[in-house]
Amino acid sequence: MLLNCCNRFYKRQFITRRAINNNLLQGLEDILEEYFNGEKPSLQGLPTVQFLAEQLFISPSYLSDMLRSLTGQNAQQHIHNKLIEIAKVKISTTNLTISEIAYQLGFEHSSSFNKLFKLKTKLSPLEFRQSFN
Repeated sequence: MLLNCCNRFYKRQFITRRAINNNLLQGLEDILEEYFNGEKPSLQGLPTVQFLAEQLFISPSYLSDMLRSLTGQNAQQHIHNKLIEIAKVKISTTNLTISEIAYQLGFEHSSSFNKLFKLKTKLSPLEFRQSFN
């Protein structure tokens, strides 16, 4: 009974603190934008939930719970969606190879990028590029 009460209290904070959570969501978007626009992906790899939580001064589990309540996605899914969004822009607007784009986004192997891209978009990166030509 005590556990149920604590769980309800924990979930209630996401409802009553919408404005604060929206500020955290905006902060998260800003951090991801800055991360992918700089040299960090090629130097440090893909951003982790731990990294984002540290930048926002919250715990990784709280970040995932907050995102799930606001967007229906956990933090890892949010990172992947942002990554695919940026990849789509690079694929459709540059002449870089898929491997170069994968490396710029922080992937060590282009096959990992291809797999994630196909999982999220139902098209391989090459098929996506060909749909624009």
